[in-house]
Amino acid sequence: MKINKILIIEDEKLNADRLKRLLLKLRVHVEIMSVEESITSAVEWLNHNPAPDMIMMDVRLADGLSFEIFNKFEIRSPVIFTTAYDEYAVQAFKYNSIDYLLKPIDEDELEAALRRYETFIETVPFVGTAIEGLLNYIQPKDYRKRFLLAHRDGYKTVLAEDILYFYTELGISKAVLNTGTIENVPQTLEELERQLDPKFFFRANRQFIIHIDSVKQVLNHFNGKLKLELRKQQPDIEIIVSREKASVFKSWMDY
Repeated sequence: MKINKILIIEDEKLNADRLKRLLLKLRVHVEIMSVEESITSAVEWLNHNPAPDMIMMDVRLADGLSFEIFNKFEIRSPVIFTTAYDEYAVQAFKYNSIDYLLKPIDEDELEAALRRYETFIETVPFVGTAIEGLLNYIQPKDYRKRFLLAHRDGYKTVLAEDILYFYTELGISKAVLNTGTIENVPQTLEELERQLDPKFFFRANRQFIIHIDSVKQVLNHFNGKLKLELRKQQPDIEIIVSREKASVFKSWMDY
């Protein structure tokens, strides 16, 4: 079943614009019915317009958590939640949730979510809350707690919580520990990004994944970018967060 009409509920313009671009790229026929920025405006829009085929809904809006919308209006459209945090995942699936995507939205993950919607709608009559059917699609996340790393003639264990940041150098992933020690890790940064708890680890850019407790100072950089200073930072390293990721990073740090 095709998605024809989509409502976006998102209070950050950059995120909303990116989401619109991705949706229109992946499904050229869709109509973005509206972009609503708050609980109040979303409820007002829903009360005066036909139901969309699907809703893309940010969890944290300027005037509260978007779950409040469900208390003010009976939403029967499937929902894909988007957020910079993952602690709301279980709560999200109490509602009409098809998927739960972490920001910044990845194109491949969005494509998978849209396919999940299309498959789900064709196989399961969507009436009210669809949590029972969704549980067949969704597996709980179990984030990596430790690493077994090569050491001398054997191996040693390093806890994820003891790692300040990861970076890549000449195609090799490295972990900087809170002692200042640098260890090679076998995983790529892409693999680490999926395995690490996003409450504590953030993909700052292509080269760095940082632990929230590693951040010593955040400086404004040109064109809306941010420059980070970390504990145990190597002297020849510069860590820049792009303008597109800056608001997500600040929300992550401020939680």
